[in-house]
Amino acid sequence: QVQLVESGGGLVQPGGSLRLSCVASGFTFSTQIMGWYRQAPGKERELVAEIISAGGPTTYADSVKGRFTISRDNSEKTVYLQMNSLKPDDTAVYYCKARWINYWGQGTQVTVSS
Repeated sequence: QVQLVESGGGLVQPGGSLRLSCVASGFTFSTQIMGWYRQAPGKERELVAEIISAGGPTTYADSVKGRFTISRDNSEKTVYLQMNSLKPDDTAVYYCKARWINYWGQGTQVTVSS
């Protein structure tokens, strides 16, 4: 069955960095558009970044452009989100998802606070 396991979250000070990882299984990872989403308390879940294929086109929410980088390793069935210059507004639970598969993992909490 489909599984997505996110990791790498934590508590970081404003201006700091984190790298999130998501290991996928149960589907053909290399053919799927993969994305990172986040949901802050009291807010709707939003798309943060997407990647078409390894080294392929990427898209980002305006709020994270220039600070976040999405990448993937198809051989490891893993998608990453490098987050730099973190702000308190980036605090949320972060999830990865395959665009065309209706499954969400448990997410990983990112808290940006001094």
